[in-house]
Amino acid sequence: MQVDGKHWKTVWWEDGRVRMIDQPLLPHQFKIVDLHDHHQTAVAIRDMTVRGAGAIGATGALGMAQGAVLAPDQDFHRHVADVANLLRSTRPTAQNLFAGIDHVLAAIEAEGSNVPRAREAALAAGLAFADDDAESCRRIGELGAPLLVNRRRVNTHCNAGWLAFVDWGSALSPIYAARRGGVDVSVWVDETRPRQQGSQLTAWELGQEGVPHQIIADNATGHYMSRGEIDICIVGSDRIAANGDVANKIGTYSSALAAAANGVPFYVAAPTTTIAMHTPTGADIPIEERHEDEVLYVWGWSDDGRFVRVRTAPAGSRGRNPAFDVTPAGLIAGIITERGIVPATPEGIASVARR
Repeated sequence: MQVDGKHWKTVWWEDGRVRMIDQPLLPHQFKIVDLHDHHQTAVAIRDMTVRGAGAIGATGALGMAQGAVLAPDQDFHRHVADVANLLRSTRPTAQNLFAGIDHVLAAIEAEGSNVPRAREAALAAGLAFADDDAESCRRIGELGAPLLVNRRRVNTHCNAGWLAFVDWGSALSPIYAARRGGVDVSVWVDETRPRQQGSQLTAWELGQEGVPHQIIADNATGHYMSRGEIDICIVGSDRIAANGDVANKIGTYSSALAAAANGVPFYVAAPTTTIAMHTPTGADIPIEERHEDEVLYVWGWSDDGRFVRVRTAPAGSRGRNPAFDVTPAGLIAGIITERGIVPATPEGIASVARR
């Protein structure tokens, strides 16, 4: 991740703290948050101080490590189980969160009753899971970049870049790799209501990397596809079902329908930690419903430098706020993983899924 020419990760471990970029303050303020225990880390996941499938997964893994390191010797395993339950409860849809928690739990359980070794194993597993996320995303960029050699005008939805993972990102990683390889790519950035991760986060990332981009309203995507101004669409994912259905930020399904109607290839980029083989189809994916205020209000920086909330809806109006939707496998041209680009079919998913 480039921020003013300096390399950063989205989330990392330092002296017992989980440190991360405070994403709700972007793009107007760059600030690092220090989380001193798993309770603070859980709150950061729930309130979206950190967001994005891979970043949530790594944070969950490091939060488990915090819980294990600070757990008392007496009733150590019961305490660890409580930590896992708390972290699991923060966000229901993103598969990477559960993968990170389970990865650290497995390392702890492998040490049995040896508590000192279990603590060491928890930290090693948490760090390894975060490093694996970054490397998987780098590989996704390497494998996905050739898709953009002749399809240089890319559309993306929400944020699946550096900020959504430990580094590199999923949907944006092929864009960064292609750009660094000399391909003249440009990006149509869906603003992504209601939290505007596209206009606030994706656009900021692309600007830091020097990638030409334009922000468009979510409901303008089909318009530009119909005019032949979008060559390819690449989005991320929060959970991939065993049959190839994909859950991603609300509005992804609409973009996929528009892409299908206009002959625009629609790809999903995700590390294999996003695959949930225990989830048969998209209909089995739990969809997080967030507070209606995210639809009824917007946050932003005022001209006098204050971060303020403004109501945009009529007083008395109510809102519904699903955070994700499901794109059926039949609308997806391929899934770009660190293990290869595969079709969105049960066979394709099984061929790359982690065991």
